[in-house]
Amino acid sequence: DVFDAKADAMTLLSSLGIPTGGLQVVAGGPSYFHPGRVMTFRMGPKMVLGHAGEVHPDVLRMLDVSGPLVGFEIVLDGLPPPKARSTKARPKLALSDLMPVERDFAFVADREVAVADLLSAVQSADRTLVTEVSVFDVYEGKGVPDGRKSVAVAVTLQPKERTLTEADFDAVSRRIVEAVAKRTGAILRG
Repeated sequence: DVFDAKADAMTLLSSLGIPTGGLQVVAGGPSYFHPGRVMTFRMGPKMVLGHAGEVHPDVLRMLDVSGPLVGFEIVLDGLPPPKARSTKARPKLALSDLMPVERDFAFVADREVAVADLLSAVQSADRTLVTEVSVFDVYEGKGVPDGRKSVAVAVTLQPKERTLTEADFDAVSRRIVEAVAKRTGAILRG
């Protein structure tokens, strides 16, 4: 799906030396993608690095291909030049002896809310514990009010100093829900 195309594009950008942590993912893109199912990767307001999304049905008909079909493109001329390699040694790899924990959240947001904004809000809730955030479902339909969508995310928490207690999980969960509500207006799905 579109999120697989996004993941592939991010992997390629990362392998090209582009720091994907600071990338902006915004809605919209070229007309050969489906208008409601395309995203653009940017660094700042003007530097477009690529696009990912579902190919427009008109393009599929012209190619005589049955869909849906997803893909991505990287704008090579838009990539920043590689940084000179530092001669300093890399910092020591710090791995935790503690197991990461994954928690799932489902939020109900207005249809216009960008999923990237929701993911950014989750990440900002606790930058030390939240190590990864990924979408595993976006749903509109029965059980979700008109004009809204359900976005389900998996959040990986990586404790570094001690095993987290249930109170710790409750506290970080509360911070995640509050951050998402504040930045996107989305609420936890009941």
